[in-house]
Amino acid sequence: MKNTLLKDLGLALLRIGSSALLLTHGFSKFQKLISGDFEFGDPIGIGSAPTLFLAVLAEFVCPILIILGFKTRWAAIFPAVTMVVAAFIVHAQDAIGVKEKALLFLIAFVSISLLGPGKYSIDKK
Repeated sequence: MKNTLLKDLGLALLRIGSSALLLTHGFSKFQKLISGDFEFGDPIGIGSAPTLFLAVLAEFVCPILIILGFKTRWAAIFPAVTMVVAAFIVHAQDAIGVKEKALLFLIAFVSISLLGPGKYSIDKK
């Protein structure tokens, strides 16, 4: 029983902590989107407005879903893919210290996607 409690608390901490930290990056992008300012980087060549929309989805909407524990495994895929782009495309030529944050987020969201939300979530798995 104690092992299950610790596992579920650890999953909740990983899920809520990493999502809350990612929200600090996504909130400014969300404000940019709703203000109508679509000027944004385009690292994968789909246009700046679609890239901004996807970044808001991955860094603002999905972290809220993950914090709540709703559709957690699916919601964690979007931030993970965004961090792949950040680490290996946007910061491809940068030193490890620059891409470290993206890599840590990548590890966290892949782990969340693989492990699920735990007991303390809407999904309760």
